[in-house]
Amino acid sequence: MNDDCSHSSLLVPPSTQDWIQGVLSAKVVLVMYGDYQCSRSADVYKMIKAIKRELNTCFGEDYLCFIFRHFPQAQIHPHAQRAAQAAVAAAAQGQFWLMNDTLFAHQQRLENGYLVEYANDLGLDIPQFLKELSKQVHVDRINEDIEGGIQSGVTTAPALFINNIRYTGRWKMTELMTAIVAASH
Repeated sequence: MNDDCSHSSLLVPPSTQDWIQGVLSAKVVLVMYGDYQCSRSADVYKMIKAIKRELNTCFGEDYLCFIFRHFPQAQIHPHAQRAAQAAVAAAAQGQFWLMNDTLFAHQQRLENGYLVEYANDLGLDIPQFLKELSKQVHVDRINEDIEGGIQSGVTTAPALFINNIRYTGRWKMTELMTAIVAASH
């Protein structure tokens, strides 16, 4: 396999196993590899939420499918892996996206006590949440995201793929929106 291909294409296709907003049959499928402790990941996530709102208004709900995959960079962000585990534990109770929003909104406070506080605020079953965190029940799921990212050439978060092609443009709203709209044609 040549290097160009491995670094520009998403090798693990979007599936129902992913954390999805929208439908997989959308004109544009946007995959983000993110790290909850990375400020750029948070900025890009906020930008995507704004773009998604705008595109849904203009083109309807089935235009853009957004997928989030975990890519915690534990070597530089000591709380990112645990935060990812908290997100997946919340997902087990049907609250992935609310926990995802909360973790990105509170990046400076991702220690265990805060994670429990966020879970409590979301009305999660705390004994279940704590058990899953302490037993590291969701580590394999997160590692699958990381492995898929690495196979696709991801080395750092955030990384975006638009219809399975790596986005290499600038992290500006207008440029990302233009790339998303262009991908739909």
